[in-house]
Amino acid sequence: MILIADSGSTKTTWMEVETGKTVLTEGLNPHFSADERFHAACTVVRQQIPTADYPPQTIFFYGAGCGNVTQRERVARLLAKAFGTSDIQVETDMLGACHATCGHEAGLVGILGTGSNACYYDGTAILYQPFSTGYILGDHGSANHVGRRLLQDYLSGIMPQHISTMFHDTYPLTQEQFIDRVYHQPNANRFLASLAPLAVQHLDDDYCFQVIYNSLADWYRYQLGPIVDRSGCRTLSLVGSYAAHIEPALCRLAADHGLTLCGVPADPIDGLRRYHRK
Repeated sequence: MILIADSGSTKTTWMEVETGKTVLTEGLNPHFSADERFHAACTVVRQQIPTADYPPQTIFFYGAGCGNVTQRERVARLLAKAFGTSDIQVETDMLGACHATCGHEAGLVGILGTGSNACYYDGTAILYQPFSTGYILGDHGSANHVGRRLLQDYLSGIMPQHISTMFHDTYPLTQEQFIDRVYHQPNANRFLASLAPLAVQHLDDDYCFQVIYNSLADWYRYQLGPIVDRSGCRTLSLVGSYAAHIEPALCRLAADHGLTLCGVPADPIDGLRRYHRK
């Protein structure tokens, strides 16, 4: 039995490779998730995937926040304790995206979900990847970046009136409550990302499209563009549920920069299954 997991900041998708059985739990970013959160998620997985198959032969865990050796080791220890196996490989969600979209072929790969990232993958390893500066300094192009821009425009009073009215009706919080959610409550990145659907659902509105496109332009400037310049590669694959919903804006970005958009799967788990079945 091989168990794979793709974990972002919002959700984790687990799959047993042979049967394709999937289980969804909350996102398990080791920078934000306590040990108890990991234990609870693993318990759910064990309950929903037949326990007769435990311990699994191998676990491949691809996760946001797993670029640091210390965090990878911590995640491996938690998984070993939960599942009773030592055959565990913990990698970044970025490498998972590469395996899912490119397999053993080279290409540019991006993640656009709650957060964002990009890299150049040579078919075996990631060669170029910008340092991730997190949701306060980075995550350009992501759902939380768009949510942040929407909230800035709303609180500053520069959002177009028709969108401002919809924003107020959809998120009926006071100014003080918005500030509290961003600065004093946990998981501010998830909260900001939860504001982005307003723009996504009205992508045909000029203001909403421009907010999303300008966010993507920042992603290209700070993350993807320098990789394109270094690698010379022009084929781009993306993963992320948010990315899948903003494909028209991504097509515009790709056309503006001479890139070929190869695919935008919402969830990389099926691609990871194909990769690990070979």
